[in-house]
Amino acid sequence: MRRSWQLFSQVVTVLLAVYFVVISLKPEWLDQRPSAGSVAVFEAPTGTGAKVAGAPGSLSAAAKAASGAVVSINASKAAARNPNAEDPWFRFFFGDQGRSEPQVGLGSGVIVSPGGYILTNNHVVAGADEIEVILNDTRKARAKVIGTDPETDLAVLKIELDKLPVIVLGTAETLEIGDQVLAIGNPFGVGQTVTSGIISALGRNQLGINVFENFIQTDAAINPGNSGGALVDTQGRLLGINTAIYSRSGGSMGIGFAIPVSTARQVLDSIVKEGQVTRGWIGVEPQDLTPELVQAFSISAKSGVIITGVMQKGPAAQAGIKPGDVITAVAGQRVQNVTELLGAIATLKPGVSAVLMIQRREATLQLSVTPGKRPRPGIPR
Repeated sequence: MRRSWQLFSQVVTVLLAVYFVVISLKPEWLDQRPSAGSVAVFEAPTGTGAKVAGAPGSLSAAAKAASGAVVSINASKAAARNPNAEDPWFRFFFGDQGRSEPQVGLGSGVIVSPGGYILTNNHVVAGADEIEVILNDTRKARAKVIGTDPETDLAVLKIELDKLPVIVLGTAETLEIGDQVLAIGNPFGVGQTVTSGIISALGRNQLGINVFENFIQTDAAINPGNSGGALVDTQGRLLGINTAIYSRSGGSMGIGFAIPVSTARQVLDSIVKEGQVTRGWIGVEPQDLTPELVQAFSISAKSGVIITGVMQKGPAAQAGIKPGDVITAVAGQRVQNVTELLGAIATLKPGVSAVLMIQRREATLQLSVTPGKRPRPGIPR
């Protein structure tokens, strides 16, 4: 028994000695766990030998689905020439100062059809003499302006290339504050960039950016050059066209605005089919209802939009609308402010009558108005 115990003690002593040698000189032999911060790697079950990395919460699938359809846009304007640039005496005294460099603007766009139609912002291409589109796969093409809509700051371009990646159009109506989104574009011309954030607010208006405003607000980083790029959901579907930021520095401060895809789709369809965007118009000067206006016009309405002016012989005047009337609904859609009224009237089809709910002092009226075609900006609604 004593001999067995001595043998056991010797074996344990040798094993401990080996253990201390190994842990001192080759500790990796004992620790096969992944190091801190590493990502576990697994063999793909396809039998191809490929390896995939686990990335919980990654938005890479959405970025891959949408990024191919987001393009960079270089819009150039020919250099303005001094009318005296060719005068020999002018050139003798001033040299080539009459020749300036061409102006180049950077922006982004989104391919929305296999036929090569691209949505972007109007301010990206306004006044451009030449527009170059650069795809994410490095292909380049000259773009033609199919039409623009300055009142929503949207424009439709077209390129002639084969096998174009096309983004899937989503819906902004189901969005909720807090939903995750990605902004894809070409900020500062550095190349395609993807940023992430959430929906911060919906239905932003009265910002003074566009005539028709119904912005999606996001904190995903949007910078100069992102204009016209895509705001997409976690499946890579288009939710909006990035168009503006609030900034004191010129860079992102976490307040960006995108035009909803519903508005962009309407503008796209109108421009492609008709070459322009057609909106309704009734010829009135509206103002938001205030206590001062209520008192001045002696009205009892608690909500709606007050009409302070009516264009002579316009659709509203022919329908019997008068200054001091309060419009509370257009074609069954209630309106609370000028922005809502403007948007509701714009959706009316010119030449097709619609019913407006009017509050005139103590009376409630229903007037049938046949809207006309909305003229250029600057004319009453």
